[in-house]
Formats: sequence, C-alpha cells, structure tokens
Amino acid sequence: MNMASALAQIALPDVDASGDKNLLRFITCGSVDDGKSTLIGRLLFDSKSLLADQVEALERESRVHGTTSEGLDFALLVDGLSAEREQGITIDVAYRMFETANRRFIVADTPGHEQYTRNMITGASTADAAIILVDARKGVLTQTRRHSYLCHLVGIRNVVLAVNKMDLVGYSRERFDEIVEDYRAFAQSLGIENVVPIPLCGLSGENVASRCSKMHWHHGPTLLDYLDSVVVDGERLVELPFTMVVQWVNRPNSSFRGFSGLVTTGLLCPGDAVRVLPSGRTTTIERIVTMDGDLPAAAAGQAVTVTFTDEVDCARGDVLSASADPIEVADQFEATLVWLGEDPMLPQRPYLLKMGANTVPVRITDLKYQVDVNTLGQEAGKTLPLNGIGVVNLAADRALPFMPYARSADLGGFIIIDRLTNNTVGAGMIHFALRRSHNIQWQALEVSREAHAAQKAQQPKLLWFTGLSGSGKSTIANLVEKKLLALGKHSFLLDGDNVRHGLCRDLGFTDADRVENVRRVAEVARLMTDAGLIVLTAFISPFRAERDMVRSMFGRDFIEIHVDTPLDVAEMRDVKGLYRKARAGALRNFTGIDSPYEAPEAPDLRIDTTAISPEDAAEQIVALLLER
Repeated sequence: MNMASALAQIALPDVDASGDKNLLRFITCGSVDDGKSTLIGRLLFDSKSLLADQVEALERESRVHGTTSEGLDFALLVDGLSAEREQGITIDVAYRMFETANRRFIVADTPGHEQYTRNMITGASTADAAIILVDARKGVLTQTRRHSYLCHLVGIRNVVLAVNKMDLVGYSRERFDEIVEDYRAFAQSLGIENVVPIPLCGLSGENVASRCSKMHWHHGPTLLDYLDSVVVDGERLVELPFTMVVQWVNRPNSSFRGFSGLVTTGLLCPGDAVRVLPSGRTTTIERIVTMDGDLPAAAAGQAVTVTFTDEVDCARGDVLSASADPIEVADQFEATLVWLGEDPMLPQRPYLLKMGANTVPVRITDLKYQVDVNTLGQEAGKTLPLNGIGVVNLAADRALPFMPYARSADLGGFIIIDRLTNNTVGAGMIHFALRRSHNIQWQALEVSREAHAAQKAQQPKLLWFTGLSGSGKSTIANLVEKKLLALGKHSFLLDGDNVRHGLCRDLGFTDADRVENVRRVAEVARLMTDAGLIVLTAFISPFRAERDMVRSMFGRDFIEIHVDTPLDVAEMRDVKGLYRKARAGALRNFTGIDSPYEAPEAPDLRIDTTAISPEDAAEQIVALLLER
C-alpha cells in the first residue's frame, strides 16, 4: 500500500473526534515580568474559554492578589502555586487548554527566571510554536536570546516575536521596528527562518484577539489569528521512514503477543517488513491492533499495538524500523547539551542517559566547546555550569537506535540523570554518531584473563583504598603488597602520587580532573587484572559516583577499603605539609579543606586508623582477600 492510499484510510492523530479541528501546542517564554501569564490569561478570556464561575473566582483573586491597579489580573489564571501568587512570578510550567472555532490549543506558560530554565525546556519539548515575549521598554535581553536558542534547539520552527506593553512606549512604531530589527539579526544567526512580529498589549488585549486602532500601522495578523492559522509540522514526520519505540510487550494470554507504542515517524501497514533494533532481526507486521479494531494503516503520532508473523525477540525499549531503510545504531554521539544541575557537569563522571524507553549508563567524554547565547560564540571549557550550553561527545555502555534530533525529537532527544540523586541534570539533542563507534571494535585475544590467572594460581582482584590525604592509605597498601609477595602472589600497587608523575601528569585537582584521574586508574587496573594480577590502588578518590563506577566495572572482584581517619587526626599528621599549605590558602581544591570527601556508605572493609596499627590493618585486608 502506498502512502497516499494508506493516509486516505486513516485519521491523522491530531484531528479530534469532530474531524474539523486540529491541535496546536505552543509555549510562551521570555524574561521575568514581560507579561507571559497575563497574555495567556487574556487569550483564555478573549477566546471565551472561561466559565462564569471561573471569571467570578478571578475577580475575587484579583482583589486579594492582583498586581494591577484595577480590573482583572489575568496572570492569576495560570499562576497556580501559592508562591507564584505571592511573588508575582511563574515558577513551574502551567498548561492550559482552550479552543476557537478553528482549532484546539494547549499552551505552556513557562518561567522567565534563569534558575527555572529546566522547566522552560520541559514546556518547549512538546511545542509546535513559540511566543517569545519582549517588553517594549526593555527590548531584546539575555533571556530572550537564551529562550530563543533553546526553542530552536528543541526543534520549534514557528516563532512569534510578541512585543508586549506597547501602551507603555506610546504605541511607538519606531520602537517596535527597532526591536524587530534587533531580534531578526539574532534569529537569522541561529537559523530561525519563520519569525512573525506582532505588537500588542496583553493587559488590555490590543492585537491579542482584536485589532488596536492606536497601532493602525501594524498590518500583520493578531496573535490569535496567527495561532489559528499557523501550519504545524505533523505531516513532515509521516513522510519519514517508519519507526516505533516499543513501550510495552502486550501479553494478555498465551495466544497473543503484541508490541505497543507510539508510531514516531512514517507509516505502517500490515505486510510491511520491519527491523527490530538494536538486534537487527527482521520480521513482518501481521496486524495493527487497537481497542476499536484492527487498522489498515497507522501513521506518526498514533498509539497502536502490532503483532508479527513469526516469533522474533523484541522487548521494551527496542525500536521497530522500516526494514529497507533502518535508522542508525551507535553507542557514541556528538550532541548539544543543556546543563540543568546545580552541580556542574563533569566529563567522565558516570551518569544515566534516558532516551525513549531506554535508560543506559553514559559518560560525557569530551566538552568540545561552550556556547555564549549572547554572541553564539564558541568558548573553551572543562565543565558546564547550571544553565550552561555546550557541544559534547557521549559514550553509552550499549548501542542505541537513534535519529538526529533535527529529524526526530523523540528518537534524537534525551535527558541526563544523576545516578546518586536520580535528579534530571541535563537535556540533550543528538547531532550524529561518532565514526569510531562504527569503526573501532573489540579485538579477540588468544590468551584469556582466566588463562593469565590460572598461570599465576590466583584470582585477580582490585583492592581500592580510599580516604583523606594522610589517612595512611599508601602505608597500609605497601604492607599488604609485601605480605602478598611473601605468599607468592602477583600484585602491583598504583599509588596516587606516582601516577601523577606520568599517566596523569596533565591533570590538576579540580573536580573534573579528579573524575578523569579515577577513570584512567580504573582502566589501567582493569588491564592489569586481565593479566591476572592483584591490583592495589591508593587514591583519595573523593567522590562516591566514581567509586561506584569502578565497582560496576569490576563487580565481585572490587574490594573497597575505607581508610577512615578523622580530618583533625590526618591534619595533625600532615606528613607532606599539604594541610598547612591548604589552611594558608596556598593550595586550592584540597580534600577536606575546600573540596569535599564523600565517605563510602558501605565499604567492604573499614579501617579505623585511630584504633588499629597499620600492621594489623594489613593482616585484616589480606585475610579478607584470601577469603574471597
């Protein structure tokens, strides 16, 4: 079945039951106090989407919390949180629905404060159009540029430049033209082509739903006219090759096995050959099942269940793709990343990447550059701060099916999650797969890890000593290695100071450098254990996330030993004079003084150096090693 005949048999998913209205999702964004909430309230009021009791409630609320001298305060319709009403600002994303004779709308009112940028991106991620508000008195500001850049990043192609509060500049056409010229220059540098400027006053409703005689020089549409007529991007997705992310394997009984999900792109018919990714297995669609009966075809945006003609392994998170034109699969990508975490992004730190129904461990291997949203210039940097935007390389621990974000937001957009707090700390858009993900493969070695270990008659292990500077890690590790040598064991000690003379001599002591230091040592230790050795490492390794990463690399072969010495005791020992320098301000980023140490919560062994001698500690460690 060709696309035209298939489309003729189905209803596009954004058409409602009445068959004559489609849906537009849009977002309002801009700087603080530029009138976003008021404008949305005005749209609800002028489109007659408010019931009589809602208007009465708004009148009561306006008398108590209103910020206008008289009349209705429309911002209160969308400022739902008490903190928003008390402060007169938007904190969370508020969604409202309304409709006109031609179309239904879902509008996201997003915060203007920089600290709530993550909420703004949440609202933008599902929008078809964006209203960028600018206060006519202030013109284009940093937040205007930031939000425009982010809207462009998440793929919004229709932008309204709403120059608000025109009444406060005397309805000046010259001021409006000046702002439009300023914004167009910025938008063109971003590649935003479709910008519609509209002068308006959200408080009084001029040029919102009705024209304003005081701005007779504006010959473009009113805001509501534009929203009513703008063409959405849904048909473009239908024209792409078929893809569907499997959200659920539907198995109500032994005779039915279906795969449920939302058709992401393209068109699907029974009899079509599909490929299950990332495995690459192929099969044929037997049925397209819905609650209302089987369908002859399904298009992008429709939620369906499909069955196969044969038994093919397929699980939640897999992607069904057109067999003749499958999407790419890779484990390393270049992407734009917006950092949303309070703590800065640290390259090489293990995070989680969630894309579609897949959540996988990932590392940000390189920050290629940061983006200055004012100039769009590229700046060098090692980390991304809160609300920082940069282009990065990512390495996931398994291959993922994907499309570049420019083609599909669903298959190219992802979020980054902190493994310890489970907070969302980043949002990204994939550009392309890195060549090395396709071209570098594991080389099979003839002599295995097991053969190396058998030759040495021992089980390879990694003894990971962690603790403050001066806690006694190196002293105890040296004693342990001497005892292992006496027992005929083959071992090697990687000491923190020693590796910084060679392997890690290019690294400093910032958080980012410490993360990279641990990663390199862990990789070297893995090679050594592959050679059958018992490896000892003596590093401060201050962060729990990196130690957990090493544990996940080694599994049961990882033994974490916390050399637990109170800071005042370690500082009193101060065998290298480092604490004295740190206290004097001559040594920055020193663990325990101006850099944190995250003690292990459940180490395999805790050594209290105030209660046990180094010799006895070494005996305990060797006993634990031999026991395992």
